[in-house]
Amino acid sequence: MKILLLEDEYSLRKSIKELLEESGYVVDDFANGDEALEAIGNSTYDLLLLDVNVPGTDGFDLLDSLRKSGVETPTIFITSLTEIDSLEKGYDLGCCDYIKKPFDMKELKLRVSSALRLVSMKTNENQIDLPGGYSYNTKCFTLTKNGKEVNLSKTEKLILELFIKHKNQVVTPQMIMDYVWEDFVDPANVRVQINNLRKKIDKDLIKNVRGIGYKLEA
Repeated sequence: MKILLLEDEYSLRKSIKELLEESGYVVDDFANGDEALEAIGNSTYDLLLLDVNVPGTDGFDLLDSLRKSGVETPTIFITSLTEIDSLEKGYDLGCCDYIKKPFDMKELKLRVSSALRLVSMKTNENQIDLPGGYSYNTKCFTLTKNGKEVNLSKTEKLILELFIKHKNQVVTPQMIMDYVWEDFVDPANVRVQINNLRKKIDKDLIKNVRGIGYKLEA
């Protein structure tokens, strides 16, 4: 699979490129948003890794331009902690995930793998089939059971989306906190939200992994 990397910090860009290429991906790396945008117009990528603050077109404007032109390539934003308040804009523009600097390279590899796996699970109708007659629409962010929509809150949708991205893998409470809440949240709130979600779906859909976290098995 082919990945475009936009990161203006030389050492970080080279480290990410080396990691991904060692994992079997083909990586085109850029330090300038204008050059990255031109490359996207001339090639096809399976995933975009975009830093936000870069020379030329910034990451947000680049993705905005792509989405307006009909390019739906999955995108992960690389962002510093000072940019967390802007992440809502990133999701509104259509990114599928973000990773906060500084980060462990193993975490980046996991998020890249998860994003690509989620894309590969999509059908032409953007549906992901789940156990028990459930189906998740990745375009409309809706969960249905036997064709009937399950009413979920925004927080519950985000948690479910994280489980789907990591289907058949353990999701830790810390992963949920990082994905759903921008600021610190009491870990007990994670359990409350998981319980709320379970009340609306078959409770066995999300299983406890004792001492570690939770897993959606499918």
